[in-house]
Amino acid sequence: MALLKCEDLTLGYEDITLATGLNFEINAGEYWCITGENGTGKTTLMKTILGLRPPLGGRIIHGDGLKKNEIGYLPQRTDFQKDFPASVKEIVYSGFQGQTGFLPFYSGKQKEEALANLRRMGVEELSDRSFGKLSGGQQQRVLLARAVCATKKILLLDEPVAGLDPNAEKEMYDLISSLNKEEKIAIVMVTHDIDSANRFKTNGIHFGQEVEIT
Repeated sequence: MALLKCEDLTLGYEDITLATGLNFEINAGEYWCITGENGTGKTTLMKTILGLRPPLGGRIIHGDGLKKNEIGYLPQRTDFQKDFPASVKEIVYSGFQGQTGFLPFYSGKQKEEALANLRRMGVEELSDRSFGKLSGGQQQRVLLARAVCATKKILLLDEPVAGLDPNAEKEMYDLISSLNKEEKIAIVMVTHDIDSANRFKTNGIHFGQEVEIT
């Protein structure tokens, strides 16, 4: 059974329609890349899947036991406040808020899982550092660890390598690929990097004058 199914979905906001008639389903282990020009609906699709923005039409069906609060999300770097006074581990703990609400209390098991995810991303030694003091590549690894705390099934990544140097970019792609191949986590990634999209994707959505789904 599909993790997520979009039926006749219309995307947009207020009086602006960005895309209509979207039909696709996302299954475990798939790697979806979403491409297209700015302002065509890529991030709007992500936010609609997350339930942060209602669709203008159609519906999204969650399957295979997936709950809306079990979708991991790594937002665009420009969407995330980088200089507020929080430690790395506090940032990663917040990935569990879908399960705990906004209460600032996390179980011992959740804290262990958060540190394990930092270890997987190669940044465990930074757990007590201030998030705002990290390099761009380190911040993205921390935010990926945070997103993985929210899910065992599906990750939505909005431009996860934007602004990173080539080495940090490669390391980020390797981490994402490992989660996809070894743990069968479905990846849905917005990207402008067409070459990498073609290298990793199993499926794609391109937003242009018409929306192409492959």
